[in-house]
Amino acid sequence: MNHDVVIRPVEKDDQSSIWQIIQAVIASGDTYVFSPDSSKDNMLAYWCGPDKHTFVALLDDQIVGTFFIKDNFPDLGAHVANAGFMTSPIEFGKGIGRTMGHHALEIAKDLGYLAMQFNFVVKSNHRAVKLWQSLGFQIIGEIPDAYQHRTHGLTDAFIMWRRL
Repeated sequence: MNHDVVIRPVEKDDQSSIWQIIQAVIASGDTYVFSPDSSKDNMLAYWCGPDKHTFVALLDDQIVGTFFIKDNFPDLGAHVANAGFMTSPIEFGKGIGRTMGHHALEIAKDLGYLAMQFNFVVKSNHRAVKLWQSLGFQIIGEIPDAYQHRTHGLTDAFIMWRRL
């Protein structure tokens, strides 16, 4: 875990930096379901929506990552958290994703969730799969041809889960 990374709740002034990260991550069309031409307004409304606890990761006072935690499902499924993570591609390899993952697990536990589940992790996103497995997530399902990968074509997605 990178101890130089500071995690804090999102603030209104963070939206421009969050958008830069989202735009860079979805541009490649190889890890997230969002279309590379998704609009800033739609993406920020989704990422920072009222149903989410959204956070940013700072390194040297610059926003280098962001994540949210939310109920995976409503009502009788609301005890399981869901989350989304994005790190600025120019900051890959600095432990930012791992730090955000550790924090998200602790925050989710503090919020009263009993488990965390990722409904859609692109199988070919080896960096993410390896990270989540190293943080205790198990692959509990595989969805055939779930993702239209920009270069690989139809690609499977994993459902990953871990108890908190």
